[in-house]
Amino acid sequence: MNTARLQRIRQEEKQYHEACFEQHRLYAKGSWLDKPIPLVMQLIEKLDNERPLAFLDLGCGVGRNSIPLAQRLKPSIGRIHCVDLLDLALEKLQVYSHEFNVDTLISTEQADISSYEIPPDTYDYIVAASSLEHVKSEKSFNKVLRRMAEGTKPGGINFIMMNTNIEEFDQRTGQKRETYIEVVMSQERALASLQAKYTGWERLHLSTTPMRLEITRQDVPILLQADSLMYAVKRPKEAT
Repeated sequence: MNTARLQRIRQEEKQYHEACFEQHRLYAKGSWLDKPIPLVMQLIEKLDNERPLAFLDLGCGVGRNSIPLAQRLKPSIGRIHCVDLLDLALEKLQVYSHEFNVDTLISTEQADISSYEIPPDTYDYIVAASSLEHVKSEKSFNKVLRRMAEGTKPGGINFIMMNTNIEEFDQRTGQKRETYIEVVMSQERALASLQAKYTGWERLHLSTTPMRLEITRQDVPILLQADSLMYAVKRPKEAT
């Protein structure tokens, strides 16, 4: 993808997400921010809770998943590091983390996860929910997967949710239009990449769900259609 197109897509996505974050309060009904992803919370039970846990939320947004993850960490003490490209998202996350009394457990960092370095064997749980399709390219996507795998402790878990087979339609005419998402992959290609990067890991979950989302781009009502892929794996306790 050329630089001009990437910048155009990034600007469109920035405008959409910032408008959503301003219009919808976290966990208020009426948007996809109304609750955490249930599976993200359920997978905590698969972790060894006998020691403080370290979590990483890549593309954390305003804290849809990281706030409740931090709440679950409180009894055992731990930390969750939250990374996002948008300053506004991190500003609101800091406000919400204070409101929900988990600010001592959450740290934030502004970065493009396309090039974000994850120290090896650092995290017990890495979450990338609806963020990997927003890296710069398919090549970047595969690099991020590798960094996630390498950054996970033995016995740790990676959770990935990403949209595949993405298409956008003008709701006024029904006509298909340019897709303003950085990485548009078929479900089959995305799954093949995931399976290749996590060879030898225990698969905890695999599912796909059709997704339809009504959004606005430049005052044009858009229907975004995709197949949402959820994939969760656990690293063997003995590294392979």
